[in-house]
Amino acid sequence: MSEASPAVSLVMASYQMTRQLRRTLLSLAPPYQRIEGIGLVEVIVVDNGSDPAPTMDDLAVDALNVTLHHWPNPTHSPVPAMNFGLSQARAPIIAAMIDGARMATPGLVAAGVKGCALHPQAVVATYNYHLGPKPQNQSVHEGYDTAAEEALLRRIGWPEDGYRLFEIGVPEVGEGWPGPLLESNALFMRREMWDRVGGYDAGFVGVGGGAANPDLFRRACELPGAQLIKVAGEGTFHQIHGGTVTNAPDQKALRAAGVEYSRIRGRPLALVRQRGWLFDPVTGVVTAEDDAGSAAAPHGPRPARREP
Repeated sequence: MSEASPAVSLVMASYQMTRQLRRTLLSLAPPYQRIEGIGLVEVIVVDNGSDPAPTMDDLAVDALNVTLHHWPNPTHSPVPAMNFGLSQARAPIIAAMIDGARMATPGLVAAGVKGCALHPQAVVATYNYHLGPKPQNQSVHEGYDTAAEEALLRRIGWPEDGYRLFEIGVPEVGEGWPGPLLESNALFMRREMWDRVGGYDAGFVGVGGGAANPDLFRRACELPGAQLIKVAGEGTFHQIHGGTVTNAPDQKALRAAGVEYSRIRGRPLALVRQRGWLFDPVTGVVTAEDDAGSAAAPHGPRPARREP
C-alpha cells in the first residue's frame, strides 16, 4: 500500500461477490474514475466471510490503491466489518459503500469530494440504481440473472463510457433524482462527521445488515448543523449477486429490516424527506431544494451525459 496520505477513503464490505466486486473496483480506478486534482484515493475492502475468500490477486486493479481485510468473525450483518473498515480509513473524507457489488459512474468520487467542500458538515448523498429493466427484487421474478446482466453490460460496451449505465438501469424503488432517499450506497462525509455519527449501529444484526445503512443515513442527516447535499448525474448501480435484501424474490428480508428498525428506533423505516442542496458537480451549481424538488417524479430527469 502506498505511504502517501490519501485524500479520500472508500470503505466497502463484500460477501460472495468476487466477480461483482472486481467490476466495482474497476469502476473506481482511473482512468475510468475522473479524479484528476482530487489526490490519492484508497479503497478498503472488508470481506465478511466469503468462501472462497477473495485474494489480492482477484482484486488487483491498475492504478487503484486497494487494501483487503478478511473479517475474522463474520456475521449475517456486515455492520461489524464496515465499522472496522471505517476505523482503518486514513483520509479526511470518507465514503461508505456498504455493498461491494455497486458499480460507480465516472464522476462519483470527484462529486463526493466536491460536495464535502461545500459545507463543513456536509452529508453528500449519491443516488442508488439497479442494473436491469426493473428493481432487481422484481426483475429476478421475470428471468433477470447474471447472464442477462452480462449481456446488458456488453451491449453498452462497459467500461468504455460509464454513464451509459443509466441506459440499462433503473432507480431503486421509491427513489430518483431529486426526490427523497432511503439510503445512499456511496455516502461521503468528512472524518469529523463520521466521528459524530459513530459509524454503523451494532444493534442492526439482521441478515445483510437490514436497515443499518438507511439508519446511518438518517442519523447523519439529523445531526445538528448537518447539510444534506444530493448529487446530480452520478450514482451506484447494483449488480445481481443473490443479495439477501436487494435480490430477494420476496419481501421477507425487507419486512424484517423494517421490524428491526422500528424496534431499535421506535419509529417506522421511511424515506428521508429532509430538504437539501441539489448539486451538479459538472457545472458547480448548487440550488436549495424546494417543495417541487422534493416531490419530483420517481424517475426524475435522466442525468446529462458527460463528455470525456
